[in-house]
Amino acid sequence: MATRIDKIRNIGISAHIDSGKTTLTERILFYTERIHAIHDVKGKDGVGATMDSMELEKERGITIASAATYCEWKKHEINIIDTPGHVDFTIEVERSLRVLDGAILVLCSVGGVQSQSITVDQQMKRYKVPCIAFINKCDRSGANPFRVVGQLKEKLGHNAVAMQIPIGLEADHDGVVDLVTMKALYFDGDNGQTIRTEEIPEALAALAAEKREALIDAASLFSDELTEAVLEEAPVSEEMLLDAVRKGTLERQITPVFMGSAYKNKAVQPLLDAVTQLLPCPADVSNQALDLDHDEDAITLTSDSGKPTVALAFKLEDGQYGQLTYIRVYQGRLAKGDTVVNVRTGRKVKIGRLVRMHANQMEDITEISAGYIGALFGVDCASGDTFTDPGVNLTMTSMYVPEPVISLAIVPKDNKAEINMSKALNRFSKEDPTFQTYVSEETGDTIISGMGELHLEVYIERMRREYKAEVTTGAPRVAYRETITRRAEFNYTHKKQTGGSGQFGRVAGYMEPVEGEDFVFENKVTGGSIPTPYIPACEKGFKNCLAKGPKMEFPVTGVKVVIDDGAAHSVDSSDMAFQAAARGAFLEGYMKAAPVIHEPIMKVAVETPTEFQGGVMGSLNQRRGMIVGSQEEGPMCVIESQVPLAEMFGYSTVLRSLTQGKAQFTMEFATYRQVPQSISEEIAKKRQEEKKNVA
Repeated sequence: MATRIDKIRNIGISAHIDSGKTTLTERILFYTERIHAIHDVKGKDGVGATMDSMELEKERGITIASAATYCEWKKHEINIIDTPGHVDFTIEVERSLRVLDGAILVLCSVGGVQSQSITVDQQMKRYKVPCIAFINKCDRSGANPFRVVGQLKEKLGHNAVAMQIPIGLEADHDGVVDLVTMKALYFDGDNGQTIRTEEIPEALAALAAEKREALIDAASLFSDELTEAVLEEAPVSEEMLLDAVRKGTLERQITPVFMGSAYKNKAVQPLLDAVTQLLPCPADVSNQALDLDHDEDAITLTSDSGKPTVALAFKLEDGQYGQLTYIRVYQGRLAKGDTVVNVRTGRKVKIGRLVRMHANQMEDITEISAGYIGALFGVDCASGDTFTDPGVNLTMTSMYVPEPVISLAIVPKDNKAEINMSKALNRFSKEDPTFQTYVSEETGDTIISGMGELHLEVYIERMRREYKAEVTTGAPRVAYRETITRRAEFNYTHKKQTGGSGQFGRVAGYMEPVEGEDFVFENKVTGGSIPTPYIPACEKGFKNCLAKGPKMEFPVTGVKVVIDDGAAHSVDSSDMAFQAAARGAFLEGYMKAAPVIHEPIMKVAVETPTEFQGGVMGSLNQRRGMIVGSQEEGPMCVIESQVPLAEMFGYSTVLRSLTQGKAQFTMEFATYRQVPQSISEEIAKKRQEEKKNVA
């Protein structure tokens, strides 16, 4: 691997559903000569897009798992990760952005900034990933790229600056005007591979001049040289302008906007140029690790192959040759035969086989240097583990993993299915931190939890296909929570006398609601009325009550417990006694504190043709939804609302029949909110019935 580090780009392509991410990746691979024929995402030719290598992805025409590939463009090496757009697979986007240096945010020129674009943008903010925007589908009817630039500013707060203007829109979309070189670019040939440069059409000259002024204005904030040239009215060179835009992009202060149509092969090559000119190389990005020997102090890593190795495993896959671990090397290098340490487990790992991935194909390599993304074979680790040289005790910060919001009970058909099912569950939960599985204590069923109906549906389908595990699914279950609404006092004495030494402990204090925390414990005992060694036992006793709330046995959150008095016995008190006393005190206080049930509320955005607006709003209201706002965008209307998850099951079918299949919706977790009294009674009834059935 002799490529200089400033010639490497690690980029991701992320966007809302159906904005054309995978189609764009397919074109990029074609123009960089990684593939020699273009295939459709919908797979009408039976092949499907290169990056959607899973059977399910080809059938549904969606991306489920992020796929990695690399290509070369003008002596630059570009590692690309194509990420899913569905919010159910949000962890795939999260883990990709965690290891990328830059990103392309793809937007549809008709849909503009949609709900999922907002989520992706928040993820980019979280990991400070510089991005350029590509407004795709300029050939669609209703295309209006400048409206989308406006939305980037208003909805996402980006300092969005057009780097191009389109030549013709909708069916007449022929090419783009490059505002840096002030030339018109047309894309000829069957697949747009021949770029023809012409003078700007007269009709667009005034608009191009105006937009270039705006571009220079925005860029001049990042370059003194450019500002001087503007003040002296000297000509602005291309290099000067690009340097200033690059500086602004790296600081996330400017978002350069490109336009075109990936499907119609228009303006993909200038976007590739922009990736090499404007997005950061690994050395431009500051990555930090935590020093475990020095109280987790942050240490800045350098993309230097000579320094001690620090690498992060960000994604696992189960291939035909065992576990495949995608890895990004931040510092140092990984070579065949090296021994590294998995910081989480402390185990030494010898590196056997190293590969580079191209979707689902691979090629063997001998080493991965700093700044590169590659994959290892046969290494046992979990997603998010850090590998370092022996003696280096650094760890990369882990990713943010959202909590699952929906559960299903699954039952295997027979013994063989049960064995295969447990293999599948073991692998899926290791691969995907948002997919969790456990056995219910009450019913003995296997429960799987995830980010939405589609998420669980895809995993169940994968169980059937990849593991031949026939399973039937029970009704979906919602992750309800319990909490208290007012302060309540407790004073509980636990005593037991059964010959010999007994058990004695008294715990007194109060509990009250607390915002934003699951559980807070405070010790205000004075004068040693509870001896200090027993305080942790009290805390443990209270904590043990949180898993199953006394009201309806849902997990308890948002409780602060303060103990301020108690009593102990010199012989009969013990850790056990105080744990039992704390449990009793919790039950006593909890029922006085007016406990209530909370349910997950989802942020639901429905995009529908305007004629169905009333019907869609009605359907959301029927589902206890609260309409937050609606805006018309051309022929479409976007309705944003907050709806309890419990009411959203099967909504896709209802929405399709309401709108003749023309509407689509996305939903993601928003918050927890109190359940109305009538619903709370229904839930209580259901719980009683479930218990009877188990008994």
